[in-house]
Order: sequence, then structure tokens, then C-alpha cells
Amino acid sequence: MTTYETPAAAPAPAALRTRTHTWQPRPDLTPEILGMSGLEVLRAALEGALPAASMMSTLGFRLTEADEGRVVFEGDPGDHLLNPMGTVHGGFLATLLDSALGSAVMTRLPAGTAYTTVQLGVHMIRPVLADTPALRCEGTALHVGRTTATAEARVVGTRDGKLYAHGTTTCAVLR
Repeated sequence: MTTYETPAAAPAPAALRTRTHTWQPRPDLTPEILGMSGLEVLRAALEGALPAASMMSTLGFRLTEADEGRVVFEGDPGDHLLNPMGTVHGGFLATLLDSALGSAVMTRLPAGTAYTTVQLGVHMIRPVLADTPALRCEGTALHVGRTTATAEARVVGTRDGKLYAHGTTTCAVLR
């Protein structure tokens, strides 16, 4: 004989939250923009002369530094990024890492050259919670050749300095 229990009453629904973000559309690729190196494009975005990538406002992170072979992004975890287990979805960290890795490569590309990620390796070290303070992701280009490039990056807490994730990439260089 099988018995079934009556399910417990569902908890009262929590108050709904809303999140609004704004972004500038990507500009048309003018000869002036096409004539800029990768580092010049990123610095123009930092200065507000070019719009930031729309993905950044969607997920809540921003480019804060760009130098030859090195970039820094900062990201803000929050409950809008939670997975079913109640921790920030690993895709947030993977996207933060991919952005820093690719942008580090981009800083070493001349005008008229693009890249695309062909391999992304991500290692999650500790969980990110909704109330985890801002995270800093520093990416460094290791090799930028004629057809391929590699980079590494680390995500650390801005307050605690703890390592949350690290990753590597291989990019195809498109001339």
C-alpha cells in the first residue's frame, strides 16, 4: 500500500523586484573606429567616447583599467544572478573572466584586427553569494601572435582579496 502526504502549504510569495539597466547601442563602424587599435578602443570606452559593451550593463560589471596587455573589470554580484541553489550563477564569473581575457588580448591587437574566443577554461574556487562585495577581475595577455593568442585572469574580492575564480583562454586572431 502506498500512502501520499499532503504537501505543505507553499510559502507566501516574496515581494517582486525589478532591475532596469540602460546601455548605448554599438556605433556604426566608421573609418575612424576601424583605424583604432584594440587598446585605443578600450580606452575610448573608458573615457566615454565609445559606448561600453552592452553585456556589462546587463550583468552588472564594468571596465575600470586598460593598459598594454592588461585590463581590469569590476563586477557586482546580487540576488538577480542567483541559480536554483541560491548562489551566484557560475555564468556570471565565466562572463567576467571571458571579458577580461579577451580584452587583455584586444589591448595588443593593431587596428583592423579582431579576435574571437575559441577556448575558455574556468575554475571556480569558492561560491559567490548575493551579498558578496564587488569582485575584481584582472586579465593579462600571455601570447599574442599572428593567428592565436592566450591570456589568463583572476577574480578576487575587492574587500577580502580572496580568490573566487581564475581562467585561461585561447583566441583566434582575425586579421
